Amino acid sequence: ESISDMFTRFTTIINSLKNLGKSYPNQELVRKIIRCLPKSWTPKVMAIEEAKDLSTLPLEQLLGSLMTHETTMKNHENVEVKKKKSITFKASKEESESDEDGDVALITSQF
Repeated sequence: ESISDMFTRFTTIINSLKNLGKSYPNQELVRKIIRCLPKSWTPKVMAIEEAKDLSTLPLEQLLGSLMTHETTMKNHENVEVKKKKSITFKASKEESESDEDGDVALITSQF
């Protein structure tokens, strides 16, 4: 699931809860999103927690940071896939009679 899909689903749930009378402060929403990320996102989560104050971090800024990281990860995966798909051709030269005839014709035309 992409970050934008996850955020859309999360927003729908939060809005439904608001309609039922239950609301959460921004700080708690940010923490809920950070907790639900997969293990592969652990370095990014740690960087966000150390660099930013989660109590004042706007939800939109967190979303932007996560989407940027997701795009970067996809670009790195695409580069690795392209590197793995490279094909190497081995060149070999075979002597043929037509090559010899061409060489003889070239020599005679120079005389």
